[in-house]
Parts: sequence; C-alpha cells; structure tokens
Amino acid sequence: MLTIVLEQPGGFAAVDRPEPAAAPGTALVRVHRIGVCGTDLHAFAGKQPFFTYPRVLGHELGVEVLDPGDDPQGLKAGDRCSVEPYLNCGHCIACRRGKPNCCTTLQVLGVHIDGGMAPRLRVPARKLHKSTRLDYEQLALVETLGIGAHAVERAQLGNDDFVLVIGAGPIGLSVIQFAKVSGARLAVMDVSDTRLAFCRQQLGVAHALKPGASAPDELKKIGGGDLPTCVIDATGNPGSMAGCFELPAHGGRIVFVGLFQGDVTFNDPNFHRRELTVMASRNATPATFREVIRLVEEGQVDTRPWITHRFQLADTPRVFPTEIAGNAAVLKAMIEVSG
Repeated sequence: MLTIVLEQPGGFAAVDRPEPAAAPGTALVRVHRIGVCGTDLHAFAGKQPFFTYPRVLGHELGVEVLDPGDDPQGLKAGDRCSVEPYLNCGHCIACRRGKPNCCTTLQVLGVHIDGGMAPRLRVPARKLHKSTRLDYEQLALVETLGIGAHAVERAQLGNDDFVLVIGAGPIGLSVIQFAKVSGARLAVMDVSDTRLAFCRQQLGVAHALKPGASAPDELKKIGGGDLPTCVIDATGNPGSMAGCFELPAHGGRIVFVGLFQGDVTFNDPNFHRRELTVMASRNATPATFREVIRLVEEGQVDTRPWITHRFQLADTPRVFPTEIAGNAAVLKAMIEVSG
C-alpha cells in the first residue's frame, strides 16, 4: 500500500506498507481526501511541538467506511465520514469531565502516531462522524473547522461581543467562520494584504486591518470607542501572542488557539488592571464535530473558497516541497487519494 512518510524535516518518501490489520473497536476506511494543515507545514519545517520522525502525516480526512468492524457505532459500509483524529484514553480527569480534546495521554493521528497519508486506515469507529450530504472534500475540512468552532465555544461569543481574530491562515479562517455565526461584531488582523483581501471579498469581513501602532485606535473606531471584548489569536507567533494583552477591553478575554514552542509573557499590572481572562483552546470535542457538520450541511459555513491547491497523494514528495511549503499563495491545499 502506497504510504507517504515524512522521514525527517524537509524530506518525504513514498514507501510500500502492508494494509492495516484488523483491531477490536476499529473501522477500516478508504481515505479519499486529506487536507494539508499548518501542523503538517510545521512538521515539514521541523518546527512542530510534540513531534517525532519518521511520521505519516494526515489528520484532516474525508473517508469512506469499508468495514465498520465489531463495534460499528451505527456505521455501515459506504458511509462518508469525517475523522476525529484525537485518540483519548476515556478515563483521565479531562475525559471524565467531558474534555477528551485535552486528554492527559492524547494521541493525534498524523502528529503523535501515524495518520492518513495512505489509501487505507483503521480508526476507532467512535471517531467517525458521518454525513449523507457532504462530499469528501468538505468532510476533510471538518477537523480544521472544529478547531475554530471550539475556540469560539471557549470564547463564549454572543451578539453583544466585539471580537478581534488575529491571523487569517486556515485556523484563523475557521475561527472567523464561527465568529460570524455567533453574531459578534468582527474584526480581523493579519500581516498579509492577500489574506486580508480574501477575508473582505470571500468571507464578507467588513473590518480587516494590519497590526501596528495605530491598531488600538483603529479597533476603538470599529468598536464605537471600545476595544474588543475578546481577542482570539490564531497565529502561533510569540510576538503577536504577547501583544494580545494590549488589545482587549477592560474585563475582556483572550483565547490562544495558535501555539509555539516557548513562553508567553505579559505585564502583570496591565493584566490585573483590565481583569483579563486568558484561555487556551486545543483541538475540538465530538459534539463540536457534529455541530460543524450540521452547520456546513445547512450552508451556514462554506469552505469551498478556501481551497487554492490540489494534488495527488503519490505526488506529495515532489509537490509539497516545491509548491506548498513556503508558498504564501497557499491558503488550503487538498490531497486527492486514488485507489
């Protein structure tokens, strides 16, 4: 079976591996589409936390059930599904309290263990979320959307909020989609003119601005004299994340959905004076996956404009280094799997 392995930073290889063996509780699926995530790009660049090589990438997956296994969870052969790639233990304190997304021993497909850059894959049947209406490309993007949806859940946005989303890459775009669904007043900040233009033209974002010394004043104009009640940072950039503490209104909150390998520091008097709330957002819950699928099925969220590049799985070792990694024109790349 053709399998694409990231053997080391900057180096993919196409290898032949055996078909996945049966295991209790797992379903055998055919992988049809694989979304390329920032996690994959960071792994390719050697900058991904919690990562070891060699690794089979691929955690944004649109799949077809071939065999639902011995614990089918209501699935049958032929079902189209999105894969929830977060393999949790089910009994730690986080799992017991309904937060399997931050399980103490969490393993993520394509990050901690091998993922879906292959035609066949076995996953726990309970991690498959089916849809009779979405195609494989849409299903592959549910995981990305779930990251943004969960960040908005953490932020508890309402229509009386003013939210600033920093970073308009794929994760930031997913945050933007669900911030819009919440009804909050929205502003987006990014260093890229191209990405800001995409937000204005494709997502209907009225307020898209670049960071800088004038940003707080611009935000106050948008907010009718007030700074945002919530700032969601999707950059994973230490400078941007540290700067977030200057941008929320008094009594506001910050949600970090991007991450980097290092420490975030802030001025404590400023933090206390504003009585800020700071939260991390990691992955998404099963309920979030189901809600995302519902919203996409109903047309409230549309990811079709996101996909800028497509290529075949077999071409990954050639295309990824030359056309995807480091290419500012790539918003979302989609891998098509044949056979």
